[in-house]
Amino acid sequence: MYASAKNELLTLRDLIRYAVSRFNEADLVFGHGSDNAYDEAVYLVLHALHLPPDTLEPFLDARVVREEASAVVDLIEARVTQRVPVAYLTKEAWLQGHRFIVDARVIVPRSPISELIADAFAPWVEDADAVTHVLDMCTGSGCLAILSALAFPNARVDAVDVSPDALAVARLNRDAYQLHDRMTLIESHLFDAVPAAQYDLIVCNPPYVNQGAMDALPREFQHEPTLALAGGKDGMDLVRHILRDAPRYLADDGMLVLEIGHEKEFFDAAFPALAPMWLQTETSDDQILLLTKAQLQS
Repeated sequence: MYASAKNELLTLRDLIRYAVSRFNEADLVFGHGSDNAYDEAVYLVLHALHLPPDTLEPFLDARVVREEASAVVDLIEARVTQRVPVAYLTKEAWLQGHRFIVDARVIVPRSPISELIADAFAPWVEDADAVTHVLDMCTGSGCLAILSALAFPNARVDAVDVSPDALAVARLNRDAYQLHDRMTLIESHLFDAVPAAQYDLIVCNPPYVNQGAMDALPREFQHEPTLALAGGKDGMDLVRHILRDAPRYLADDGMLVLEIGHEKEFFDAAFPALAPMWLQTETSDDQILLLTKAQLQS
């Protein structure tokens, strides 16, 4: 079937149908930019054919040459046989309409914090132009730091990660967006090597997956760096340090925006005295929290 597909699939419609069938047959797990076989198939086909990722209809019944069909089928088979996230095959990920370079040195950008950054954290941030200093803790590919720089045009952004490999990818993205003069990369285990500063906003998508969930990760997620996912027995190992140290780095009216994924039960158990504001996104209302400096100090 693999060999014949390269010769018998004639149009984009054929290739997308073939990809959906292969993905469903293989029972793939999604969640790295798409949540279903069809959307991932469309993206993969358009990418392989060097077509705009958001423009399918004009090309749907266009014929492809054999070399093009072969390239598409090779990507489809790699996704099925290797079970890697599609972003690692295409070397890119899209977040809020922005393209980011990615590879296996970083987790695939998908944080719902990006939705809130796109709105400049309104209404909690009253004036985006008044934000002058932002910290993105556990920056990975640098995607949230870059989106923050775009949302807050007067801000300097510090992007922190313990992994030099991750920072190398973040540097590629920073260079692609020409943010050398506004975005600083810092290698540090959380706040340990971060210079003294007073941030208006700290954004953080830390490793928070509890051990039980880590043990049950689908194969696709096992390709991502464990360092960027694992949060200890209850998922709160790094969160404890972040909540302890963040007040020293926040301006008096500063805020911490923290993602904890599906770990709210563990968060509530670990921090029963905290009453954060839970921020709603399109996909959740209990995965991202906001805490003020005053709350953290108390």
